[in-house]
Amino acid sequence: MDYRQLGSSGLRVSALTLGTMTFGGRDRFANVGSTDVAGASRQIDICLDRGVNFVDTANGYSGGVAEEIIGEALRGRRDRVLLATKARMPVGDGPNDAGLSRHHLIAQCEASLRRLRTDHIDLYQVHEWDGQTPLEETLEALDTLVKSGKVRYVGASNYCGWQLMKGLAVAERHGYQRFVTQQIYYSLEARDAEYELVPLAVDQGVGILVWSPLAGGLLSGKFRRGVEGPAGTRALSDWGEPPVRDQEKLYDTVEVLVEIGEAHGVSAAQVALAWLLGRPGVVSVIVGARTDEQLADNLGAADVQLSDEERARLEEVSRPALIYPHWHQARTARDRLGEADLALLRPFL
Repeated sequence: MDYRQLGSSGLRVSALTLGTMTFGGRDRFANVGSTDVAGASRQIDICLDRGVNFVDTANGYSGGVAEEIIGEALRGRRDRVLLATKARMPVGDGPNDAGLSRHHLIAQCEASLRRLRTDHIDLYQVHEWDGQTPLEETLEALDTLVKSGKVRYVGASNYCGWQLMKGLAVAERHGYQRFVTQQIYYSLEARDAEYELVPLAVDQGVGILVWSPLAGGLLSGKFRRGVEGPAGTRALSDWGEPPVRDQEKLYDTVEVLVEIGEAHGVSAAQVALAWLLGRPGVVSVIVGARTDEQLADNLGAADVQLSDEERARLEEVSRPALIYPHWHQARTARDRLGEADLALLRPFL
């Protein structure tokens, strides 16, 4: 297993992270899985055996049940893993039961600590943007949590480029803890993040954690042109994300994944994950699974080495069209591009 620096921090995390949205199965989360304590313990065993030292969850997964399951499954071995969780989404019907206010963040951090049965959270992430709470208030609350010892590092998730950059600027201006990571959707099915978020990560040293790297199972190789996908897969449920804007492009991408996978004797899913592990700014890719077999297969991506030619094929079939001002810069600024710019523009030059 490869271990990488968590953004600009000194912490090292495994290139693959165990995702736990499948834990619990309460309410709408039953669409993605219903792993219980015994199943979670087995998955954590599998991950530890493969060198995974990072577990990601959120206070909203199955209404907090996912955190409770992790707390029980990690009993006696908490010190072997790094724990990441999140807050922002609604946890009740009250006027202060959502958002990134000081009140909500501190209360939810303390609730997560109780459910996880731990005295600290290694990475505490704001789960989504809150445009009605001043960033100063949010960042000051996160800074307080770090200084109190309840949190070690802080990160953002699902921010736009300008929102994340503003957060970094506000933190620097006030001397608050800086976001060391951004957790984002990024896959061969949708490379939108390459327009702003990936270059920002390279430029500012904000590590990328990737959620849904297989596009809800669409890149597993089981969804192909003219083939009905397997029942029970998130992509066929009413979960509703991630959206697919170009079905034919998706099918073309999957065909290349399957061909490369067959050449290596591995699954298409492993190839898709291996591609992400080689992208600029990516620190760790979050993998979760309904079954132990799916998890073991996903973890195999850590051993897949793609050739430059194979990466070029995947780049070409999934390449996003340049939007303004990127197409203009590719034409007229190519003599003065830096590494952050090239994270997007290099294939177009």
